[in-house]
Amino acid sequence: MAKYDKADLERRMKGAVDALAGDLAGLRTGRASANLLDPVMVTVYGSQMPLNQVASVSVPEPRMISVQVWDKSNVGPVEKAIRSAGLGLNPINDGTTLRLPIPDLTEERRKELAKLAGQYAEKARVAVRNVRRDGMDNLKADENKKEISEDDRKRLEGELQKLTDEQIKAVEEEFVRKEKDILGK
Repeated sequence: MAKYDKADLERRMKGAVDALAGDLAGLRTGRASANLLDPVMVTVYGSQMPLNQVASVSVPEPRMISVQVWDKSNVGPVEKAIRSAGLGLNPINDGTTLRLPIPDLTEERRKELAKLAGQYAEKARVAVRNVRRDGMDNLKADENKKEISEDDRKRLEGELQKLTDEQIKAVEEEFVRKEKDILGK
């Protein structure tokens, strides 16, 4: 059994919050963002690759994303990957460049995106709590092996709970900020 390591637990909790920030960055809010295409995977050269490894993504206008595909033979697969990514975007093919106009969000689509953001936030909260549980298990094991006293275990459990509360609060702040952005409030 691993020994209690506060720095490792904190790193893992922060990793869950950072992953949430990345997931939320990919949600569309009605404005063009290069991050919108981060989750898109393209099947080229016989394998799945992130879009940013086969093309450069830029935002020339507030409601337009431009995708410059480096290899002309990959334009079709990139276009297909964007269409099938569930982002509601329809690429316009200009040779090796794909233009993606960002349509206005309907109220229904805004609610769907807010719900999806909530699911991402819940996934992050669960990840943070799982890290806390691992830490609590390590503390109990350390106490059982007589490596720490009961008082030390209780004190460290309090510190771990405080760290958990901070990270859950960070998850909540990320979610609320994105929800406001999506719902246009």
